[in-house]
Amino acid sequence: MRKKSFTLIEVLLVVVIIAILAGIVIVAVNPLRMILGTNESRASAELLAIRDALYMYYYDNRKWPDDVSRGLPNGIEENLGAGEWPMAPFNDVSEYDWDNFIGSDGKQVLQISIRFCPLGRADQCEFPDADWAENFDYYSSYYFCIQGKCRAHPDKPDNHPGHCVNCGGSSSNP
Repeated sequence: MRKKSFTLIEVLLVVVIIAILAGIVIVAVNPLRMILGTNESRASAELLAIRDALYMYYYDNRKWPDDVSRGLPNGIEENLGAGEWPMAPFNDVSEYDWDNFIGSDGKQVLQISIRFCPLGRADQCEFPDADWAENFDYYSSYYFCIQGKCRAHPDKPDNHPGHCVNCGGSSSNP
């Protein structure tokens, strides 16, 4: 008497169907994950490009550019690539800000910040929908520390809400 069992073809057919269904689920979920991380990925890439342009400026001039109120310092454009440098990612009002100031420890601080409010317009802030931006205010920023004891804003204390992207994975200040 013969035992009833699945043939190799039937098993392979079930495996193929499961693989196709898994592929459909991955394709459906992956764009959502990519959209959620796109702004941070773009910010990381652009912050690194700005950092490199600032280092080239330093090597050419033997000094760092002066602080600017908002935006990027003059003299680094040629190292950022062709065309006008874009607004920062995350929303329609975010912009890059070059910070060169004396920190709370009396030493020079160099950082590139992304500000989420137009200059002087606290009523027009647009903060990212992210855990790290939960307590943000007009003076908060998403920043990349080049040197020193970086913080969310030069005029605020070290513990003011901000997000340092290269300070050891902390979602607040170093």
